[in-house]
Amino acid sequence: MPKYAFAGVDLEGKRVKGTEKAASRGDAEVALYQRDLRDLRVTEKKSVLQYEISGPRIKKAEVMHLSRQIAAFLRAGLPILDAVHSIGAESENSSVRRMMHDIEDGLRTGERFSDTLERYPKVFPEFYRGIVRSAELTGELDTVLSRLAIYMERDLEARRKIKSALMYPIAVAVMSVVTVLVLAVYVLPKFEVFFKDLDAELPLPTRMLLGMTDFLGTWWWAILTGFVVWALFFLLSQRFEKGKYVWHAFLLKVPVLGETIQYSLVERFCRVMASMVGAGVNLQEAIRVATDSLRNRVFTTRLKGVTEQMLEGQGIAGPLARTRLFPGTATSMLRVGEETGSMDTQLEVTANYYEDELDYKINKLTALFEPVVIIVMGGIVGFVAVALVSAMYGIFNQVDI
Repeated sequence: MPKYAFAGVDLEGKRVKGTEKAASRGDAEVALYQRDLRDLRVTEKKSVLQYEISGPRIKKAEVMHLSRQIAAFLRAGLPILDAVHSIGAESENSSVRRMMHDIEDGLRTGERFSDTLERYPKVFPEFYRGIVRSAELTGELDTVLSRLAIYMERDLEARRKIKSALMYPIAVAVMSVVTVLVLAVYVLPKFEVFFKDLDAELPLPTRMLLGMTDFLGTWWWAILTGFVVWALFFLLSQRFEKGKYVWHAFLLKVPVLGETIQYSLVERFCRVMASMVGAGVNLQEAIRVATDSLRNRVFTTRLKGVTEQMLEGQGIAGPLARTRLFPGTATSMLRVGEETGSMDTQLEVTANYYEDELDYKINKLTALFEPVVIIVMGGIVGFVAVALVSAMYGIFNQVDI
């Protein structure tokens, strides 16, 4: 009998998670409903064998392309079943093909499209599934899928910009490190032997560099052990909420980088909120899903109280401002949306504004990172060069020509 992972809310409003054995997903939902659990999210737990044969993980770019394709088919008047069948039959990716065939089978048995997506929580995030679920109720599935595709495309483009901007300084850093290692490990020791044969003293820069290489050569195992212990400690700490919170709080306080992360999270929150509110989702549910879409524990922790404050009649702009995570510009824009009754529009405007600001911050971050790396690496290589040149001049001075 298959196992199903579930998440829901009990009668006291507490979040409950666990697993349930049942003959089908529907039977699992009925059993959980009888246990007084509501707002259920039920997904089948795959066995180890299923994971092994499931093929490579489906990339975000593939999900973006699928969303755009399904939206185009729906706008053309095709039923969702035919759209899924066509995409699955034409896909060159075997993992996508198997997934679409599985979704098609679910649709043929009467499941909703959003229900079939629940089987693939790692491919379709919760905010994606939540927006699709709401769009099915409002009849705007094609529009919402198009907006989701645009959102994912923007996210992928931002990541591509960061990777391309960091490629050159990282390449410079790697080449500099390799050059320094070759000079320090293979070239300088030969000068040391030569000076000993002449019974002469090495210049100070050369002695300093040789001292560092001797230290690394003697204590490399201790340095490596310390690094491994630190890495294991860090990875272990990230398995606990407290450890994640401390690390995420530290990242938010790093100059330039912290503000870039903050703007990206604000943009993502507003973008998901805009998509859900535009699809007819109530603000309470939209805030919950948008909060869950953020991976920063500082944001998710502080945003938990926003829904309660909103239900108490405090609106949304005020509670968001009190988290001290949203810049004044963002809360001012959202306050206008509250006062004019155009919250979905203002959320979209805010998301677009911070998308532009994020591009500026990314360019600023990479523009700062590149010269810093070059200066640091140039200083290291320069010091090694001085050590070599001073050693060569020392040889000339010691040799009687």
